[in-house]
Amino acid sequence: MAGIFSFKCSSCDEIHEGSPSFAYRAPDPWFDQPDEVREAGKLGDDLCYYKDEDGYHYFARVILEIPIHGVTDPFMWGVWVSLSEKSYDHYIATWDEPEDGMGYFGWFCNRLPYYENTHSLATDVMPQPDGQRPTLTLHETKHELYEDFTHGISIEKAQKIAEICMHG
Repeated sequence: MAGIFSFKCSSCDEIHEGSPSFAYRAPDPWFDQPDEVREAGKLGDDLCYYKDEDGYHYFARVILEIPIHGVTDPFMWGVWVSLSEKSYDHYIATWDEPEDGMGYFGWFCNRLPYYENTHSLATDVMPQPDGQRPTLTLHETKHELYEDFTHGISIEKAQKIAEICMHG
């Protein structure tokens, strides 16, 4: 395996080194809420909730890793998933000491560039020890993101997605 992912960007002509890593600061539904709903809710670095006309909505920030063929470190996405109230409460209660093998069902809550709509893909959230963000596993589906998660992506595809993320 190659040690470090690097490429010369076709947009800015600079050399970018290190496997790509992009994060979302909030779940997409957060931005759809009116100011008064957001002000009554809470958005932190790792947790989010709000109440709208449909009731309460709970979210956690997680890490989705996509292997890059021939590269040691994966392409990493910091994304948000929705959780049930029960899962959210248990996740918070066990944050410092997650239970081995305990995971939570969640719905993917960000739209990733390059991919067809990724919102509402079914997922499993796996808490990690030592305060690390949980990892995400996608449920099997006929979606390109699932295929990439399962089989990895080429260096060329990683570069293309990174360029879209950095330069639009």
